[in-house]
This record gives sequence, structure tokens and C-alpha cells, in this order.
Amino acid sequence: MNPVFNFTNLRFKLPVLWLIVSSFGGQSLEMETKRPTNIIVFMVDDMGWQDTSVPFWTESTPLNKLYHTPNMERLAAKGMKFTQAYAAPVCTPSRASLLSGVNAARHRITNWTSPYANTDSGIKDPLFKPLHWNINGLCQESRIANTFQAKTFVQYLKEHGYYTIHVGKAHWGSVGSPGADPKNLGFVQNIAGSATGHPQSYLGNENYGNIPGKASIHAVSDLESYYGSNTFLSEALTLEAVKALEYPLDQNQPFFLYLSHYAVHTPIMRDERFFTPYIKKGMDSIEATYASLIEGMDKSLGDIMDFIEQKNIANNTVILFMSDNGGLSLSPPRGSIAHTQNKPLRAGKGSVYEGGIRVPMIAYWPGITKPGSINNDQIIIEDFFPTILEIAKIRNESKVDGLSFVNSLKGKPNAERNLLWYYPHHWGYEGPGINFACAMRQGDWKLVYLMREAKLELYNIANDIGESKNLSLEYPDKLRQMAGAMTDLMKSRNAQLSVFEKSGLEIKYPFELIDQ
Repeated sequence: MNPVFNFTNLRFKLPVLWLIVSSFGGQSLEMETKRPTNIIVFMVDDMGWQDTSVPFWTESTPLNKLYHTPNMERLAAKGMKFTQAYAAPVCTPSRASLLSGVNAARHRITNWTSPYANTDSGIKDPLFKPLHWNINGLCQESRIANTFQAKTFVQYLKEHGYYTIHVGKAHWGSVGSPGADPKNLGFVQNIAGSATGHPQSYLGNENYGNIPGKASIHAVSDLESYYGSNTFLSEALTLEAVKALEYPLDQNQPFFLYLSHYAVHTPIMRDERFFTPYIKKGMDSIEATYASLIEGMDKSLGDIMDFIEQKNIANNTVILFMSDNGGLSLSPPRGSIAHTQNKPLRAGKGSVYEGGIRVPMIAYWPGITKPGSINNDQIIIEDFFPTILEIAKIRNESKVDGLSFVNSLKGKPNAERNLLWYYPHHWGYEGPGINFACAMRQGDWKLVYLMREAKLELYNIANDIGESKNLSLEYPDKLRQMAGAMTDLMKSRNAQLSVFEKSGLEIKYPFELIDQ
């Protein structure tokens, strides 16, 4: 057994002994006697910025009035709502950045990973050659082919005495690679996490896909006790998360829970508990089904909040709510008109326009976040790594791109920096800002680089959240400055450049497109 892990656990049970030991190391007595903070990351898959009754804009929208998410409202009332939180355009890059603190351009897990080892999930594009990227995902081991090696923040937490629990979707690596099993990434316990990025079925009476002769790689594991029941997948995962929390509580041990729902990813399947009211609101059957997935996820959030309150640990438990990318806006499988489901944002999942990367985010840190507060700082998913370690009072020894937002949580100014999104692939679908695209935020300004067209677009997001007016001709000096900054950021992170199929030449950096 790991002696560091056991000794760290001991200090929570024998604080006097730990005080004696720590005094020789010059540690703060007050810090070491205080029980470390429990931390919950509540992750939703493919949830858009507007898929909630909580408004994340300056005003409530028609979509906010359609959805019913009372527990998100409850969490926002207790904590802080972030209006400009961002993830990557698709899931695995976000999830790798979350655990590593590294931007996708640097870790080169720039697309979703196929469940099958050494398989490129991208679609062959007629214009560009296939890119050599880290198709097997994230790992903590060296010399693993086609992976990015990084020590996860979960591993740090584990080494400092946290009981680390993974429940739900993982999708950090392909079958056969270390990242396919969350236990190889620092989690002590794993429930239902594997190489797959979506469930075969949400339905208990379909065994979540585990039917002999019909099961695929997407069948959800570890939930046999719910087979044949009417228990929806989101509910089963929540029940298992609550069970898993009992152990660290019994051991008087701090915990980290990563409750990562498969909802609201396709297949869009009806949660009967919440479906009918949306039909009565006039939604089509597909969108009503989607809304039922949202509300089932919201019930899960409420159940977790209820649990920590019942256990009298709410005052020492941080909750961070986030989605892994923007909302799906393809029709089908969504209802309505394609690329309109995230309005006022443009486009959706897979796109570097706001609809594909801006996500709902709420943080609750008892005694730190001001109840009902709103924060407009620009946060990106790799920021979670240094933030969580700072909350846990653990020294970060890794090189990361993320920036801690603890100051933001405390209501203090946070440092400004440029944010980068990099997606040099053909996702498999077409749409605005989807496929071979890069984007950068710099304050209110945003530069979009469409690689296929060798085109730069400039937007002022503060004035034009829908990215409807390209200002590149009106502000040539700003365009030049932004193109230079994007080029510098791409180079500093060693971003891979796509290569043209016919000529064998690399695409140009953004600054090279100016005045050509």
C-alpha cells in the first residue's frame, strides 16, 4: 500500500499527532487542523448555454422559459453564476484539459477519441491530409503511443488523502490504453466509466444496452442491479454516487466526486418522469424528449445537494457545475431548425462559434462565493485544474495552461489572458464554424480562423454575442493585432498545422494571411 496515502489519511483521524509532525516542517497549524474541503465536479455532456431555466445572459430568453431546472436555480442562488465559461467544441479535448490543466492545442487530443484503440475518430477530408494527433487520449504513464502524458489533479488529490470517485462518462482514452480506466488517472473508485462517449441506452428495462446479442461497446457497465427496472440512467448514476460517498464519510476522509452524466448526449431518449409538461408547452416530441433529459440531470443535482445537506457536510463541500461543450444543434437528431437551438449564440457542438464552446457554469464554495452572485470573467475548462488544487491547498507542480479562478470565486479581479480553441479536424458533420477552425478571445474581441477558406473573422462579443457581423474590414489594425496574438499562442503551444492533400504544404498561420 502507498505509505503517503495512508499517512495522509491518518492526519484526519489524529490531528494532534499531525500537529506535532507538521510543526517540524514549518506548516501552518491552522491549515493542518482544518479538515480539507470536499469537492464535487458535476459534469453534463453536451449541455448548451441556454438549456436551462437559469439565464446566463443579461436577460432571460425564450429557451430559458421553456426549460425547467429548479436545482440549477437553487445552486445559482447559493453560489456564483459564470456567464462567460468555456469548454472545447467537443468532449474528449475538454475532458483531457479538465484533468491535465493543458489546452487542447498543446496536449493534441484535439478530437473525440474513438473507443477502439489506434483509431482516428475524425472523418477523411478531401482538402487536408489526416492529422497525427493523440488518438488514444490521456494517460499518466510514459511511452504509451499516441497519448498525452500528464499527472491529473485527481492524482494530486488522491496522494493528499482524498477518496476519489468517478461516476458516469469517462471518455479519456481508447480501449486498451491506460486512459480508458479512470482508476489509471487517479480515481480510487470507478462506476460506469469507460472508453465510450455515449450510452447505448438510457433505459433500465433495456439494461442500458447490456442485452445479450445486442450489446455494443457503448453499453454502460456496473449497473446490473438496475437491469430490467424503470430506473433511468441519470437516476441510477446518482444513486450509485450517493452509495459511493458513504465510504469516505464513514472513514472521516475528504472526498472528490466527479459525477459525469451521459445526459444529454445522444441517443436522445425520453425520461418519462419529465416528458409530458414539455409537450404541453408546445415543444415537438424530440425537443420535449431532450428537455426531459435536462430535467432528469437537474434532479440528480438536487439529489446530490440534498445528500450533502442531510449529512451535514454542505458547509465544507464545494460544487462546480459545468458542461463539456456547447449544445448539440444538428437536426436530426435534435428537433427544430439546425443550428438554432443555442440562440442567441451561433451554431453548436463542434463549432468554434459561441454556441459550440460557451457553456453553463455555476460554483458554490460555502463561505467564499457570494450567494446569488454573477461573474463575467472568462473561464476555460483547463482552469479547473489549478483552481481545484488551490481549493484543496495542494501545491501544483505541473506545467499547465489553466489559470486558477479562486480570485473570481472570492469576488476579486482575475488576471486577463487570451483564450484559444483549436479544432483541426473534420468532426463528421458540417455547419457554421465546424471543422478545421481555430478561435481566440481577447477581452471583448474574438478572432475566428477558418482553415479551409484561409479566412479570418473578427467579432466584438460584448456588442454582438451572436457573431453576426464580421468586423475584419472595419478594424484592420485590430485584426492584425489579433492575428499576431493568435499566431504567437499557436506557436507557443506547438499547435499542429493541417497539411493540404494536394500540395503537401502546411496551412498558414493567421498572421500570414494578413495583406496577402
